[in-house]
Amino acid sequence: MQTTTKPLDVLIIGAGLSGVGTACHIAREFPDKTIALIERRKTLGGTWDLFRYPGIRSDSDMASFGYGFKPWLASKVLADGPAIRDYVIETAKEFKLYEKTHFGLQTQTANWSSEDKLWTLVTRHEDTGAERVFTCRYLISCTGYFNHDHGYRPEFPGEENFKGQIIHPQQWPEDLDYSNKRVIVIGSGATAVTLLPAMAEKVSHITMLQRSPSYVFALPNKDKVSDVLGKFLPRSVVFKLARGRNIAIQRALFLSCRRWPNAMRKFLLSQVEKQIGPNIDMRHFTPKYMPWDERLCVVPDGDLFTALLSGKASIETDHIDHFTEKGILLKSGKELEADIIISATGLSLQMLGGMAISVDGEARPLNEQMVYKGLLIENIPNLAWVFGYTNAPWTLKADLAGRYLCRLFKHMGAEGKTVAMPVSPPGIALDIGIVDSLQSGYVQRAKDIMPRQGKQAPWQVTMHYGKDKAMLLKDAVADEALRMH
Repeated sequence: MQTTTKPLDVLIIGAGLSGVGTACHIAREFPDKTIALIERRKTLGGTWDLFRYPGIRSDSDMASFGYGFKPWLASKVLADGPAIRDYVIETAKEFKLYEKTHFGLQTQTANWSSEDKLWTLVTRHEDTGAERVFTCRYLISCTGYFNHDHGYRPEFPGEENFKGQIIHPQQWPEDLDYSNKRVIVIGSGATAVTLLPAMAEKVSHITMLQRSPSYVFALPNKDKVSDVLGKFLPRSVVFKLARGRNIAIQRALFLSCRRWPNAMRKFLLSQVEKQIGPNIDMRHFTPKYMPWDERLCVVPDGDLFTALLSGKASIETDHIDHFTEKGILLKSGKELEADIIISATGLSLQMLGGMAISVDGEARPLNEQMVYKGLLIENIPNLAWVFGYTNAPWTLKADLAGRYLCRLFKHMGAEGKTVAMPVSPPGIALDIGIVDSLQSGYVQRAKDIMPRQGKQAPWQVTMHYGKDKAMLLKDAVADEALRMH
């Protein structure tokens, strides 16, 4: 077992978009603080290094999904996974974070000692099995929200009889050859609508099999406004304008869906109808739920519709009866034949990367605690938990979190405080998780592992960028709920 010799000032778990962004904020504001990142994978990028399926991309525009302090200069609005990974790596190099990152380590446990005022983290090296121990004064979790070992894949009746391959996108085989193959993609979410157009050109035929449709919205994959402005203005200014504009548009779309669900449902469906014409049945694009009960599926330049109209791709809306040797028999009696079946059935959610948290040896499960300002955890000292937006680009919240933590550290330093811990007043807790309002399957499956929220601010999680910006960047750091000593 190897132990770090000196306690770090700040230790960040996870070196994806959130972890690198948070580290950049702190490194810039506090050049004298000792900072380190722990990353389970062998490189930076997190999600954008893990997922390797065809067409992997962001479903948020990069002007708002990228870092506010580092303009996204590529022309694509919805960037592909490798480009996002390279962007994270480039940012980390600019801020000299590579030498501060420990790769290949999975965090096992983290315990806070009230006597020492330190966190002790036990990690395990994935290749060697060797344990390594870190100590730090402040711990920040930027591990995302899903299990990196496996996605969610239900057991399908008769799947053992299928003679072809069954694949989950999270474990995509690097050597998979799907040329001239018949492919079925099970699912209707962001992954499924990405896979279908990305694979359509090479396959013999690809079918998206869904139990129920999702709302699909086509978005131009080039920002023409920014292209024009870029001829007259500096790139940094154009990026700033695009970021502000896109944040406002996204918020307006979400609020419109909440305030006028029937009107927005009609609008979204009409946009699809214009794209597909009369030859494709609209029932495949007509959900039973209202817009934003689940996330909208964004498709760049309507590539999903183009693939469907080409004849190389199709959609079936039905339920699976059982797998057969040749493919899938549907409840309707129709059989879909396939060489490859892709189970794009969602994620398995996991908090803190599976790490167990304790205070003075006593367990502190996240699902028994409330979140303070959507960032700190009640009854746990010197811990931040970065969780992005579900109704807007994830990174917007992560960026606010990094900036708030810098404010908190400055305040603590000025006041001579070393420990900060939120403590909730009696009677404010609600027995609901922070994203319970979403009806997505992966969210509903994880309701019991999510942190709780309270009846009012700062314990209520609003998923509202404007309100969070005011609360995290303008409101006073010190308040009655945040105990410091």
